[in-house]
Amino acid sequence: MPWTRNDALVTVGAAVVDLLSFSFGSQVERGYVPPAGCVLLLVAALPLLARRRAPLATLAAVLVFDLALNLSVPVGQHFTATTVVALYTVARSRGAAVVAGAAFVCAVMPLVGQPSRPGTTDVVGSVANVLLVLVTAAAMNRWHRENEANRRLLADRAVAAERRRIARELHDIVAHHITTMQLMAGGARANLAADPEVAREALVTLEGSGRMALREMRQLLDVLRAGDEPEEAPTAPQPGVGDLAGIVGETCRAGLPVELDVRGEERPLPPSVGLTVFRIVQEALTNARKYAGQARARVRLTYGPHGLAVEVSDDGAGAAAAPAGSGYGLVGMRERVALHGGTLEAGPLEGGGFRVAARLPLKAEEGALR
Repeated sequence: MPWTRNDALVTVGAAVVDLLSFSFGSQVERGYVPPAGCVLLLVAALPLLARRRAPLATLAAVLVFDLALNLSVPVGQHFTATTVVALYTVARSRGAAVVAGAAFVCAVMPLVGQPSRPGTTDVVGSVANVLLVLVTAAAMNRWHRENEANRRLLADRAVAAERRRIARELHDIVAHHITTMQLMAGGARANLAADPEVAREALVTLEGSGRMALREMRQLLDVLRAGDEPEEAPTAPQPGVGDLAGIVGETCRAGLPVELDVRGEERPLPPSVGLTVFRIVQEALTNARKYAGQARARVRLTYGPHGLAVEVSDDGAGAAAAPAGSGYGLVGMRERVALHGGTLEAGPLEGGGFRVAARLPLKAEEGALR
């Protein structure tokens, strides 16, 4: 169909309004309804079907039929609903000069062919009708522009947020895997002559960490290079709570003893929440390996009735050993937790060590107890 369903509904609505108005006015003034006037009003509404594709031609056709109605069936001053829709469409889609000319013609047309000379009231009423249509169209155009600007702003913010997310992912991957690879390489070198089996295990872990880091970085870089191309699904699922045992074991093999303590009733979590928990533990253990020195660490995961709490603490040197300018990982953790409406605390402990604790609320449909 060359027109949409909305165009058809608008056409029918305008025709019905004009017919009712014409019939009521004719019945009051003449005592009967002229059939010729009804036919002309129906035919005048038909051009509205093409108002989106040809707004000026539509308005011209409507005005021609209105003029024919004025000349064939003398009626009082009127401004049809069909004219309102046609003028509104022109005002929404054309420039100021064209709209001004169309408005002038629409203001004059209802006064042509009147049985008596139009008075001041008729002229003011016709001009007021035209101005009302123009003001409404201008308000709609402004509202549309503001909505479009807001849409672009939201899209830009979404892109910026996605870039920050990718930056956090890259930081987590590089910081964790590169640190592990460095420690594994040092351990393998130290035990190469004395204990070849330990060196072999360290090299196996080193190889696995390097392979995983390359795979995750390749996935993220594919997203950055995708542009307008459809994004392919990742070849492996994102890590979650179920992978905490693996990262704890990897940290233990790297030389930092870690205890994993899970409390409460375990239940499925949304992938985004599971990934956030995994990244918090990963970042905290990475920092502990880098700055805690000879220490022990503990990871505690607590399932509550309305949320989830994760805590990573160590009894080492903590923040005192961290170089100036560090802390980007903590910023990333705070942003991740904030995205879920949670809270994060991070700081040194009184007796020594460092603690990172986050609380993530869960809705009933996201894994909270009903």
